[in-house]
Amino acid sequence: MTINDADVPALTIARIERQLAGGELTSLELTRACLARVEAIEPRVGAFLTVLADDALTQADAADAARGDGARGPLLGVPLALKDNLCTTGRPTTCASKILADFRPPYDATAVARLRRAGAVFLGKTNLDEFAMGSSCENSGFHPTANPWDLARVPGGSSGGSAAAVAAEMCPGALGSDTGGSIRQPAALCGVVGLKPTYGLVSRYGLVAFASSLDQIGPFARTVEDAAILLEAIAGHDPLDSTSAPIEPPAFRRSLGRPVAGLRIGLPKEYFIPGVVPEVESAVRAAVEALAAQGAEVIELSLPHTDYATAVYYLCATAEASSNLARYDGAQYGYRTPATRNIIEMFTRTRTEGFGAEVKRRIMLGTYALSAGFYDAYYLKALKVRTLVRRDFERAFEQVDVIATPTSPTPAFKAGEKTADPLQMYLSDIFTISANLAGLPGISLPCGFTAAGLPIGLQLIAPAFGEERMLQVAHAYEQSQEWWKRTPALAL
Repeated sequence: MTINDADVPALTIARIERQLAGGELTSLELTRACLARVEAIEPRVGAFLTVLADDALTQADAADAARGDGARGPLLGVPLALKDNLCTTGRPTTCASKILADFRPPYDATAVARLRRAGAVFLGKTNLDEFAMGSSCENSGFHPTANPWDLARVPGGSSGGSAAAVAAEMCPGALGSDTGGSIRQPAALCGVVGLKPTYGLVSRYGLVAFASSLDQIGPFARTVEDAAILLEAIAGHDPLDSTSAPIEPPAFRRSLGRPVAGLRIGLPKEYFIPGVVPEVESAVRAAVEALAAQGAEVIELSLPHTDYATAVYYLCATAEASSNLARYDGAQYGYRTPATRNIIEMFTRTRTEGFGAEVKRRIMLGTYALSAGFYDAYYLKALKVRTLVRRDFERAFEQVDVIATPTSPTPAFKAGEKTADPLQMYLSDIFTISANLAGLPGISLPCGFTAAGLPIGLQLIAPAFGEERMLQVAHAYEQSQEWWKRTPALAL
């Protein structure tokens, strides 16, 4: 069988696995078709910062040869995309920032290395808000990314490039990172599946740090099953990451297909507030009713410290960003301003010229919160409230198995609509931030569309290391609906 561009949208990772194993398809044919679609669609979407066509074709050819020699695996020969804050040996890793425009890491991130060992094919590096700081993918230092469902709207952020690439059917899966919703929010706005694992389940080694106590790497895919396949490949202990959990992750796919009858689903009242667009609330409540129709019990509950989560996040995350981004000073690697008179001028001009406006804003917020006289009043207090947010979830999970909420209070908004008001942009992540503060796993999956044809996302949150139960519920809902089968009308 020879596959062409028109066949690509129908292929999920699970189906590709079967067709490659059955000899109906080769990785080289599939990779060429994906690259052809990238070439045709990418100028309108802007999902990629770097397309690695030659690398991809070489990797696909090697995968076909390995399969011919008897090698097997669910990702052998499968084309994927990588968010451009994941280190890739000898290939650009820019974090969408001019300060790292010419950076080529000497090593792979652990998640990338695990995919490489599994035989995955890397199509390229995807766009993001600079250093993963943003909710719209408009803060990239190179170009914005458009939402494939409506090119005048944003794809969400910060992993907007990965979400858009999967939604536009340029690849069947991708990796992103999630610090306050940066996988789940763009997944919701682009109508795909996005999963943030429990903090520590996936190694952060080689992920360029934004906020080290919040960052997690996770997958984008078209289906829950595909997300489980990708999570299986990248999860597990890594001695190179001191925060990596010393556990053996389960085979996540084994939970798929189990009935949800008897499971308890929590609906927190703080996530159904006046700021939620009515179409979004209706779709999410209908999704919960669909699970109830399968025998799940729905329990209303309260997460009382939710109202403080956004403020806590923007103190904790910016404080850590201030520390992590101090290394970009032009002294060792990355951009250095030319011809300065002394080292202080070099530091100042390098950072002024190399960082974008949003990154500077967050560095200044974090530096202020950590400064003498304000540390106790702001940062230390935020850490204490973060503990209260985590305890809210601990108490909630004594009553329920998973929590269901909207992923985003609104569907995709128009490009430029919120750039002049940082607070409104920050509130785009109001329903995703708490899971990061508590270190919990969360998944977003399509649960409907607005009258204007924009995707709506359902978020499920589970206890720490409860990915199996979360995937079980997500898959049960997905298979009872057909939202995931819809694709944007992007003609070649």
